[in-house]
Amino acid sequence: MTSYCSFPFLFLFLPAVIAVYQLMPEKKRPYVLLVASYLFFWLISGKLLVFLLFTTASIYSIGKRLDREGEKKDALLKTAPREEKKAIRQLCQKNQRRWLALGIFLQLGILLTIKYSGFFVENINQLLKWQQIEPLIKVPQFVMPIGISFYTLQAFSYLTDVYRGVTKAEPKLSRLALYMSFFPGLMEGPICRYRDMADQLSAGGKITYHQLTYGVQRILYGMIKKVVIADRLNPLVQELFDSGTAYDGGLMFVALFAFTCQEYMEFSGTMDVVIGTAQIFGIKMAENFERPFFSRTISEFWRRWHITLGTWFKDYIFYPVSMAGPMKKLTKNTRKSLGSYYSPLLAGTVALFCVWSLNGLWHGAGWNYIGFGMFHFVLIALGNFVEPPVAWAARKIGLQRECFPWRLFQMLRTAFLVGMGEVIFRASSLQQGLQMLKTMFTSFSLSSVKDGTLFALGIDRHDFLITAVALCLVLTVSILQERGIKIRDYIAAQKTPVRWLIYYGAVLFVVVFGAYGNGYLPIDPIYAGF
Repeated sequence: MTSYCSFPFLFLFLPAVIAVYQLMPEKKRPYVLLVASYLFFWLISGKLLVFLLFTTASIYSIGKRLDREGEKKDALLKTAPREEKKAIRQLCQKNQRRWLALGIFLQLGILLTIKYSGFFVENINQLLKWQQIEPLIKVPQFVMPIGISFYTLQAFSYLTDVYRGVTKAEPKLSRLALYMSFFPGLMEGPICRYRDMADQLSAGGKITYHQLTYGVQRILYGMIKKVVIADRLNPLVQELFDSGTAYDGGLMFVALFAFTCQEYMEFSGTMDVVIGTAQIFGIKMAENFERPFFSRTISEFWRRWHITLGTWFKDYIFYPVSMAGPMKKLTKNTRKSLGSYYSPLLAGTVALFCVWSLNGLWHGAGWNYIGFGMFHFVLIALGNFVEPPVAWAARKIGLQRECFPWRLFQMLRTAFLVGMGEVIFRASSLQQGLQMLKTMFTSFSLSSVKDGTLFALGIDRHDFLITAVALCLVLTVSILQERGIKIRDYIAAQKTPVRWLIYYGAVLFVVVFGAYGNGYLPIDPIYAGF
């Protein structure tokens, strides 16, 4: 069971969980989800379940300690003289900060050790080689638990929200354990907040016909994206990126388009399956995508792509950094010389740099991921700095920035820039990614398309046709959603024969045109490794 779109998950594990959940009394149903979640993790990662157990137990204990310090502060303030209250607040907050630091240190220590220690040691060894220093440090090897980056961020948010007083520490260990391990979001997110999920997960409501049908609809749509498009493109993507610049610039453009499509269809398709699965149990998980390729700027794109990761970085990195004392001082000191727009932008840019440095590293331990982060940092920062002169120039020449041709140009430009970043992201190294981008423009040619080479790189004309049809279907649905049309409500309003004709049509589309069998290797969940 390596994917939410796999046969064992959809036709064995999930139906079994649904059946047991529905048969149990209401108070026992959250425990069914908890047992199912731990079983799911164990089936994927085996004894590495111990890492998830440790994370859950540690944040549970530290969260309760943070709460006790807060209660202690409130109790002391009620009876303390006015002149002592400030000292009491400072002492209690200092104790809380210590416990929060311990919690973050424990989670960060595990993540850094397992995920990044090899990368750091390899770079230290490289520096030692340049200095001709021996012996080199042995590179540690660790097996990484599935989804560790996702549940670690949830642990961070829980502890920080308890420290900030946004939420109370959970007194019941099983409720916190279910939040940390809920199986639909365990591999690839979305990254949920405790305050949004706790009551839903513990409700134990009965599965209704509406929940089941809407959840299955969402799962089927995700299957079309993942199995029909992402998996079908996989042989082509693997060949082009494995061979690097062995092909001409025309095929490098194909690599850019193919992987960008593949990644979006795999990740957003998996999110459809995840959110649809949760919906069956009456649980609403946060949306992670909002049709990002309709975005007109890079900033807007990242507000629509992997939304929960973006909001996590905004709440726990961007705002704390930009509102820190040195940043406020910087804004104040430069306001007269730079004005009300550019002065706050300096602090924002420093915070943005921190966000994208960590964003790149969060995706993986490699210079290509750091390069991916810096690529988007530069684009977003430049976009922010040039916005006033661009707006001024548009007014001068009478350009209507809301007209369709200009909006279309912006969307295509943004999509292409995002695709360039995805080449760096997918490449085996930063050097390979930059070389592929260089080849696009210095060795561009359509000869590989004209001579048929393109159709001999893992997928043929038949595959391209099926992919194109499926992409048109997804594009049509996205346009309708962008216009505010609720497609699932529309389907639900149809007569029974029409509804079931649509359902059976979607199932047959996946069964007939899904990429499986000889010649196809289903793509592993891209974000599960992060």
